Amino acid sequence: MYDYRYEPHRLIFMIDNKSFYASCECLRLGLNPMTTALAVLSRQPDSDEKSSLIMAASPLAKKKYGLTNVMRARDLPPKSQRKDLILVEPHMNLYIQKSMEVLNIFRKYAAEEDIHIYSIDESMIDMTRSWHLFGTDPYLVGRGIQKEIREKLGLYTTCGIGENPLLAKLAMDIEAKKRWSMIAFWHYIDVPDTIWQIKNLEDVWGINKSTAIRLKKLGINDMNELAHCNPEKLKSEFGIIGEQLFAMSWGVDRSIISQKYHPEHKSVGNSQVLMRDYLEQREIEIVIREIAEQVAARIRKRKLLTSHISLHMGFSKFKNKKRTGINASKKIIATNDNLVLTAELRGLFRKFWKGEAVRTISIAYSDLLPDTEQQLDLFVDSTTQMKHKNCDYIIDSLREKYGLASLVKASSLLPGATSIKRANLVGGHNGGSSYE
Repeated sequence: MYDYRYEPHRLIFMIDNKSFYASCECLRLGLNPMTTALAVLSRQPDSDEKSSLIMAASPLAKKKYGLTNVMRARDLPPKSQRKDLILVEPHMNLYIQKSMEVLNIFRKYAAEEDIHIYSIDESMIDMTRSWHLFGTDPYLVGRGIQKEIREKLGLYTTCGIGENPLLAKLAMDIEAKKRWSMIAFWHYIDVPDTIWQIKNLEDVWGINKSTAIRLKKLGINDMNELAHCNPEKLKSEFGIIGEQLFAMSWGVDRSIISQKYHPEHKSVGNSQVLMRDYLEQREIEIVIREIAEQVAARIRKRKLLTSHISLHMGFSKFKNKKRTGINASKKIIATNDNLVLTAELRGLFRKFWKGEAVRTISIAYSDLLPDTEQQLDLFVDSTTQMKHKNCDYIIDSLREKYGLASLVKASSLLPGATSIKRANLVGGHNGGSSYE
């Protein structure tokens, strides 16, 4: 059991933009997000609409047509049965812009260090020190924030309020989204009437399907049973995660938003799902080079070098029965040089590839070091080495200013290359114009 007298008593607001992507698209078209049936289809280049994924749907589209995220477009009702359903492509730049506009509103209510961007459509605000400047009751302050976002941006929001981040998150997910006001306030004293009443473990933030299955094997089927089980039993099964699950069941969360965690750079990488099976060595190596240079640009931006490279390839399930893929890595002399990294990765590929059909490629750089010195190669003129290094940085600056496709190598124009097609994607989706 926990003595709540010794737990943090703060005032945390968790605010979510309702059906954010779909709402942004409705506003782009001059429509009301709450009364419009609209779905956002994420379609990869060179793919047809039927293979597209439903990336987001408005509340009415979900209710009227049973749409869910990651549902395939081919599973939509026939066109004759969905005449009022609007299908649009994503405009990621628009979503980022709207998210920044929401953030600017939050900055009016709390200091920068008291705001935590949880995702593009969710944020936590520690209002402990500032809420009283905007009203006499936290509910009224939450309503004021909702109203300002609605009037200025046209977006609807749900707001969970709690005495710690966990309670605020659960208040929003479990109760606020179901209330007409779209606001809920959970206190420590309410835990028996709130958290302990949750019957489905997977409804709780932080408990996924596999964790729920493991809990049920221990005889724990809901949050009330989790709160009243033997914590040592949880610790034995889950380790430190077990302690966190037990604390969660009691509504305990001691994190402070202003005390942000800044992780060290363990590794930097990127992966790509190819739109077809790649069987030609030249085509595969072009994509390896493109990804290698993209990741190299990221570590150069952070003024880092890598001394360990990794290459992962996933093979087509339908054409490869013996092997599922390649996992290879290699220690190298610390560098962030495009030519060196590409050559090393190409060597790993040629060493382990046996002609299989490739469908995914992933590259990562780890064992990162500050870019404060350069190891010279005795067999290459030092001036030439420095020119290579400076050239990479110049190309990075040009691409950052004018876009990734503003300067490409000739091989990126050949069949199989993907960098130009993906240059206008944001997060793997169509970036579009903010005002398109």
